[in-house]
Amino acid sequence: MAHDRAQSVVAFGGGHGLAASLQALRLLVDDLVVDDLTAVVTVADNGGSSGRLRSEFGVLPPGDLRMALAALCGDNQWGDTWSRVLQHRFAGQGDMRGHVIGNLLIVGLWEQLGDPVAALDWVGRLLGTSGRVLPMALTPLDITAEVRGLPENPAGLTTVRGQVEVATTEGVIASIALDPPDPEPCPEALAAVRAADWLVLGPGSWFTSVIPHLMVPALHDAIVTSDARVVVTLNLTEQAGETPGFEAADHLAVLAEHAPDLRIDTVLADAASVRDGLDDLLEVVRATGAELVVADVACRDGSPRHDPGRLAASYARILGAGDLDRTAAGR
Repeated sequence: MAHDRAQSVVAFGGGHGLAASLQALRLLVDDLVVDDLTAVVTVADNGGSSGRLRSEFGVLPPGDLRMALAALCGDNQWGDTWSRVLQHRFAGQGDMRGHVIGNLLIVGLWEQLGDPVAALDWVGRLLGTSGRVLPMALTPLDITAEVRGLPENPAGLTTVRGQVEVATTEGVIASIALDPPDPEPCPEALAAVRAADWLVLGPGSWFTSVIPHLMVPALHDAIVTSDARVVVTLNLTEQAGETPGFEAADHLAVLAEHAPDLRIDTVLADAASVRDGLDDLLEVVRATGAELVVADVACRDGSPRHDPGRLAASYARILGAGDLDRTAAGR
């Protein structure tokens, strides 16, 4: 599919997975393939610096928002410097130990401006980011999961509460939900989805970063009724706690269980990661009516991370921008 104009993209997720996707999409902004890039970020973190700030000030947890902002910084002295500053975590033994500068900056601006979106926009202007970062909801929320096989209830389901607790559970996650179940949506995020040409889900922690967007009723409705084409970027491997034993096809299956009305246009998978389960994956993708794109998108060092340059090249081909040589662009 060829395009005679740059494309508008909204990427959903949180943590390191969304950061990898945003680093790749930022390269496409530089190449004028994407002219409008928005990150919509999960706001359920209850651990670490984010959890402490959330508990003390009653604010949205800033950590995943901070990581998305850092990922959108440019590859220049200004962007590299501010990205490092934003991500700097204090050491020492006092009350500041473990806090991150970017988290404090974001919360400080929230207190100054009283508007979470305006504050994030100001941080983006300071950093010179190549896109906008928005929360998926304006209400601090918790993720709960129905988990099977925990030692205290091996034959039944146990409710586990909290993003950290869900992400590190020793059981098998059967389903997730949000508390509150109908959090206040971010109007700017809904508007971005409605105006987008492409929506990108994943990679990332499947149950605590990717699927939660589809559990916010207003955001779910905006996504499934959007005219945009939907790309699902699969993880490279299983994740301890969340997806132990998962093959690539299993990620799509649980996505369909939580959002059966989600229409997927393209599934992007790493060639080496799906080599053994390719037939099963192809069968599931075809059943959804989507197209499967298999490419080398992992880092060459063997770590389970997406390479931003390789991922950018695959995104460019999916968006109809041809074969961009981005194989050396990843950091």
